[in-house]
Amino acid sequence: MHHGNRHGRSEQARLAVLEAADDLLVEHGFARLTVEAIAQRAGVAKQTIYRWWPSKTDLLLDAFLTDAAEELVPPDTGDLVTDLHVHLSNLARFLTNSDAGAVYRALTAESLHDPRLATRLRTEYLSAQRARDRLPLQRAVIRGHLPASTDLDALADHLVGPLYYRALITGEEIAPPYVEGLLASVLRGATAGPGMVQP
Repeated sequence: MHHGNRHGRSEQARLAVLEAADDLLVEHGFARLTVEAIAQRAGVAKQTIYRWWPSKTDLLLDAFLTDAAEELVPPDTGDLVTDLHVHLSNLARFLTNSDAGAVYRALTAESLHDPRLATRLRTEYLSAQRARDRLPLQRAVIRGHLPASTDLDALADHLVGPLYYRALITGEEIAPPYVEGLLASVLRGATAGPGMVQP
């Protein structure tokens, strides 16, 4: 028997709603997505959704944040280049070839005329994701594979920024050779010190 969490929500129902929101956004787009359709797909009452989320935007953001927290944690293999290659490849796929990426692109577009959403994306997604993006770099500094003076925020931005640019601005493909070339070019400068690991 399933037990609800401490907020009185059924976790099984909550996840069904989040999955339905992802699927329906991909099928119909943001403008045509309705809470009624999400409720029907998830098998819950519309009133239940409104009790948990004030709007479909809040619901989609919750779905996206859940997906990002599950899928965008870098591995820890002990090798900086391997960890970053896996992480950047996962991020590229997530942004361009997943339902969660479609949700993110829709939320980003919506945030252009919704200041509250723009603030929430920055504070609830980008800050948490930047911390995840820094993890391989922080571990590399501890291992002595990157100089202690490395600006980790700037280095993370150089690594992930081009992926977001292609996913959100140009719409260009992010193919494996692009990721490999990006990683090699960014790390070449960052790992140039004596004894530093080379890509």
